[in-house]
Amino acid sequence: MTQAEKSKPIADQVRIQFGAGTRKTIAFEVSRLGASRALILSTPEQSDMAAEIAAKLGKAAAGVFCKAAMHTPVSVSQEALEHLEACKADCLVAIGGGSTTGLGKALAYRTDLPQIVIPTTYAGSEATPILGQTEAGVKTTLSDPKVLPEVILYDPELVVTLPVGMTVTSGLNAMAHAAEALYAENRSAASDELAIQGLEAFVKGLPRVTANPVDLDAREVTLRGAWACGTVLGQVGMGLHHKLCHTLGGSFDLPHAQTHAIILPHAIAYNARSAATELAPIAALLGGDNAGVALYDFAKSLGAPLALRDLGLKEADLDQATELATSKPYPNPHPVTAPDIRALLQAAWAGDTPVI
Repeated sequence: MTQAEKSKPIADQVRIQFGAGTRKTIAFEVSRLGASRALILSTPEQSDMAAEIAAKLGKAAAGVFCKAAMHTPVSVSQEALEHLEACKADCLVAIGGGSTTGLGKALAYRTDLPQIVIPTTYAGSEATPILGQTEAGVKTTLSDPKVLPEVILYDPELVVTLPVGMTVTSGLNAMAHAAEALYAENRSAASDELAIQGLEAFVKGLPRVTANPVDLDAREVTLRGAWACGTVLGQVGMGLHHKLCHTLGGSFDLPHAQTHAIILPHAIAYNARSAATELAPIAALLGGDNAGVALYDFAKSLGAPLALRDLGLKEADLDQATELATSKPYPNPHPVTAPDIRALLQAAWAGDTPVI
C-alpha cells in the first residue's frame, strides 16, 4: 500500500469483495497484489480451510501456519515470523476469525507484507488498522497503517457452518465496535452513519441467521454488518467496553467474543448515564428506554451467554479486574470510578440485568 493510498479514508484503502464463493478468487487476488508466495494462516481448528486455500493457490502457496491463538500472543507471532522467513513468503493470507486476523496483522506490522483476509466470523477486526497483542498476561493495542489489510474477501459460504452460539457472540462483538463509536470523542456524522448501518444489519440479520443458519442472504447481511462495525472501529477511539474486554481477555484469558457479548450491555448501560442521546439509535433499533438494557434483552433473546462466571472467571478475581480496568482508563463519556466498575463487573459476572 503506497503512502498516498494510506492517506485515504480507511474505508477507501481496502479492496472489499462480498459474495458466495468469493474465497475461490484467492489466486487472482494474490497475483493482483504482485505477489507469488503466500503464507496461509489459520488456527489449528481451521487447518482444513487453510489447506483448501493452499490448494487453490497451488504453486503460489509458500506455506501454511496453523497456530494462531486468542489474543495474539507475541510468542506465537515470533514463531510465525520465523516460519514466514524460512518459506520466503511475499504476502499473507489469513482465513479465520479474530485470532487468525490478529496473527496476520502482527506479521504485517513486523514485515509490512500485504495481507488478504478471509473472515469466518463477524469480529470485524479485519477492517481496522488496529492490532492487539498479549505478552506476560497484558494485552496492549496499537494502530499503524501497516496493520490494515489490503484485501478482504467476505464469503457467506464460510460462515453458514459457524455454530449459532459463536454466530451470536461474534455478532455482538462486532456490534460493540459500533455502539462505542456512537459516543467516541472523535466521532463524526460519517462514523455515526456507518455505526448505525452496522448495528441495523445485525439487529435485522442475527435473528434470521439463528432461525435458519444456512440462509446465505442473511449471512451476507451480517457480514456487511461486520464490515461496517469493523470499519468504524478503525475510524474512532473506543471506551470503557473495550478497556474491560482487553483487561478480562488479556489478564484472565477469557474467550474474546463471549466476553464482548457479556460486557456490551453493561458498558453501554453505564455510559448511557452520560450519553443517552448519543446511544438513542440503539434504543430506537431494539426498543426500550435504555440502550444497555435493550442490548441485554436482545442478547438474551438470541441465547447469548450472559454471565462471566460461566466463562470461568472467579468472583474473587473481580477486585483485581476492577483495579486493572480503572488504571489508565480509555477516554469515556461517563467518569470511570472503581466502585462503579466493581458494581458493573459484579452484575456481568452474575449475568444480572445491567445496573442503570
